Amino acid sequence: MKFSIGLLFGLWMSPLMAGDQPNILFIIADDASRDSFGAYGCQYVKTPGFDRIAREGVLFTQAYNCNPKCAPARACLLTGRYSWQLEEACNHNPFLSEKWKFYPYLLEKHGYAIGFTGKGWGPGIWNAEDAGKSRKADNPAGHPWNQLQKKPPYKGINSIDYAANFEAFLKATPENKPFCFWLGTKEPHRGYGLDNWKLDGRDLADVVVPEYYPDNETIRGDLADYAIEVEWYDKHIAQALKHLEAHGKLENTLIIATSDHGMPFPRVKGQIYDDGFHVPFAVRWGDRIKRGRMVTDFVTFPDLAPTLLEVTGVPLDDQMTGRSFLPQLVAADSGRLDAKRDHTLLGKERHDIGRTDGELLSVAYPSRALRNDQYLYIRNFESHRWPVGNPEYGLLNCDDSPTKTFLTNRAHDPAEKQWYDMSFGKRPKQQLFDMQNDPDCVEDLAGDPALAETVNKLWLQLKTELKAQGDPRVLGEGEIFDYYPNCRIDRQQKLYGKPDYDPVQIFQEKFGNQSPD
Repeated sequence: MKFSIGLLFGLWMSPLMAGDQPNILFIIADDASRDSFGAYGCQYVKTPGFDRIAREGVLFTQAYNCNPKCAPARACLLTGRYSWQLEEACNHNPFLSEKWKFYPYLLEKHGYAIGFTGKGWGPGIWNAEDAGKSRKADNPAGHPWNQLQKKPPYKGINSIDYAANFEAFLKATPENKPFCFWLGTKEPHRGYGLDNWKLDGRDLADVVVPEYYPDNETIRGDLADYAIEVEWYDKHIAQALKHLEAHGKLENTLIIATSDHGMPFPRVKGQIYDDGFHVPFAVRWGDRIKRGRMVTDFVTFPDLAPTLLEVTGVPLDDQMTGRSFLPQLVAADSGRLDAKRDHTLLGKERHDIGRTDGELLSVAYPSRALRNDQYLYIRNFESHRWPVGNPEYGLLNCDDSPTKTFLTNRAHDPAEKQWYDMSFGKRPKQQLFDMQNDPDCVEDLAGDPALAETVNKLWLQLKTELKAQGDPRVLGEGEIFDYYPNCRIDRQQKLYGKPDYDPVQIFQEKFGNQSPD
């Protein structure tokens, strides 16, 4: 290690001992890719707010979401657990169990004012009791502050004024009370106003098209429309920073800016490829973080909750299995600070409905992956299933978009079917990508005899670590993820033409007293 743990401990404990608990502002986009931010080299999307946090704090280059879909990724953030340790919450749209503890409410028990605006945890059904109180919890992310609205500039942008609601929260919070606020924009989630880029005067020549798409005006236009919404997220970052400055709270507020997963495009959102799970992550904390640093240690969403509890001096909960990255925040150096943080684990189960396997409906596409500096190794456990959902049901683990329509219209065109297959086709049991030379993950090297030993070593490492974490999928008990019910029961009944379909009853008949909700 490049830093002294003893010195680090001394530097950190002194402010807490003086009763100087920091405020926390957690800012999260809905579906914004890492490569869409200027701090990571993007030029066609302008993100001065995020870039300021990176410039005045620390930028993480190896930050990951553990599971690239809204509900499971956010559950990892809030609970401090890996996705496969979250039972029903590993899936999208679950009935969320009352057993999980969420860091905002743990902080509230220790004197913090908590709130959120926009999108907190979700989608799914959450009915748990709020920390023993008689009323129900508002959301795992905190108590809602959504009353202030503003007219958006273009169709597709939500009317919630996120930054203004944050300021309203600041005004309502007693001066001597620390706060923890979750600012979750609903952008750049779909849908977008078609050709908003024309109204905004954008030049499609500036857009960068990933290698897994054909380069044409349809896709460039879709990416340009997406860029407008990323910039809307970023404007609220900049405004939130101004509000903190105006209230004299900027320097004692730990500010984290990120996104739950990559952009809502084919082969990105919801998929186990780098652009889906490699997220933007920048942290500012006044003079407690040395400015302008770039850290290459691997951090993941389960690490957030234990970090925030350690930062605030609140005891860690036994539920949490992530590791605090406080040492990475307060260190003086850049680069790889902890040699052991050299990889991360990722995975998914069921994200969306519309995938079947024989008589089973709404089954998962179970995958696990290991990402290190050199490679991404992926294990697809049920590779005979459709990874993005069955084509006859609309490939539902991919948001509708001009890009999706363009690709699906080429499904039977021999000259262009490769683009469709890359996003929607079936995948082999194992995949391997060289992240140094192929960051877009287009050349699968798993079948290369020269890399057979590498593949075997990575699978052994992945399997060993997942077993140690109690992952049901590698312990032979993974089918339970297929049965945890998706809470959109009416939608499934309509989709499958089965008005009596009841996934809750099916779960209880198979697993008895294990309640899905």
